Amino acid sequence: MATDHIRYDVLARDALRGVLRRVLTDAAEHGLPGEHHFYITFLSTADGVKISPRLLAQYPEEMTVILQHQFWDLVVTEERFEVGLSFGGIPERLTVPFASVTRFLDPSAPFDLLFDVSDAAVEESPARVPAASAATSLPATPLRAAAETRAAETDDEPAKPSEGAEVVRLDRFRKK
Repeated sequence: MATDHIRYDVLARDALRGVLRRVLTDAAEHGLPGEHHFYITFLSTADGVKISPRLLAQYPEEMTVILQHQFWDLVVTEERFEVGLSFGGIPERLTVPFASVTRFLDPSAPFDLLFDVSDAAVEESPARVPAASAATSLPATPLRAAAETRAAETDDEPAKPSEGAEVVRLDRFRKK
C-alpha cells in the first residue's frame, strides 16, 4: 500500500473541525439564528478539557452539552471554546479543545459531524489517524444510537466497492 505523505485524513479532520469553530464563532458574535441549537459531545478527560470535579464525577468519559437558550460568555479561539452553562442550577465554566470533540449536531438543520474518539489521544501520531466522518443530510438521531453507529463505522474493515465499480491500476496507462 502506498504511503500517504499528504495526510488527507488529517486535512479532512481539521477542515471539519474548522466548520465547528466557524459556527461557534458566529454564535458567539451574533447569537444563535432561528431555531438552530447545538449538541456538542467531547471526551471529558482529554488534554485541555476543564470541567469541575463535580461534572467529571458525573461524566467520567464523555459529556454532551447543549447550546440553545441558557448559555453565556461563549469564547472561541483557534484551539478551543469556553462557555458558561448551568448544571442542576449551578453555574459552571467549561473549556473544551476542539481536538476533544467527538460529535457536533445541529438537529434543526439537520447537520451532524462525527469525529473518531482516538483523534484526541493520537493527535499528530505518524500512525494512522482516522478522519472525521461527515453526514450533512441525515435526520437527527438520538445520541446513543449515533454512538453505536459511530462504533460500527470505525471497524477496520476495508470499504467494499459498490456494484459495478472497477479498480483501475495506473500501470495500465504508463508507456512501456
